[in-house]
Amino acid sequence: MTQQIGFAGQLQPQQLKEVAERGFKSVINNRPDYEEGAHQPTAAAIQAAAQEQGLSYVHQPVVSGQITQQDVEAFAKYINELPKPVLAFCRTGNRCNNLYQLAKQMDLLDD
Repeated sequence: MTQQIGFAGQLQPQQLKEVAERGFKSVINNRPDYEEGAHQPTAAAIQAAAQEQGLSYVHQPVVSGQITQQDVEAFAKYINELPKPVLAFCRTGNRCNNLYQLAKQMDLLDD
């Protein structure tokens, strides 16, 4: 984590208020819908909650264990362009951190 980006496990729609209160300006959702079944909140539900809190929102589903260069390049583009700080989340936060570390290694991040 840096001052520009944080990582989290699965967010529930009602948690987006706290995300905004903590000063985040944007959220990236790296989970495919229904990755863990019907109990997982959908990207649309999280997007609605994020927008209600004035947060920018991007859904970039990445399959765990199958990160591609295209995934890393897209993630870096979002990090570079979205209002900061950005909170990226997936099931545990590890996938987001891996995307970030790969983007750093590939020198794709502006910061």
